[in-house]
Amino acid sequence: MISLRFNGQIIHASLVDNSSTEVLLATLNRGPLTIAMEDYANMEKVGPLGFELPRNDEQIDAVAGDLILYQGDKLVLYYAPNSWNFTRLGRVEGIDATSLLEKLGDGNVEVTISAD
Repeated sequence: MISLRFNGQIIHASLVDNSSTEVLLATLNRGPLTIAMEDYANMEKVGPLGFELPRNDEQIDAVAGDLILYQGDKLVLYYAPNSWNFTRLGRVEGIDATSLLEKLGDGNVEVTISAD
């Protein structure tokens, strides 16, 4: 599990088991990571990690709440569906698409991720 903090909110996400999340968790165990995320195409927030993670890309139909690694060095949090070749990292727990978008707000957002 990881925590995502933004706009005074905290949400939690479960992670899948792959080499990408292993490296991500090892990084987060050294301290939180803050990512400046931009709104893209009215479906996602995306921002640079500042380093690369191993890729486990596959064709995925992403839905609201999915955490995705894009091109090995960008974190994406979906609030609407999309289909593409990505690496699945995990999924936000206990929140629907409408509530997630309300919490994220319009435009760009700074997200701090930490290991639970």
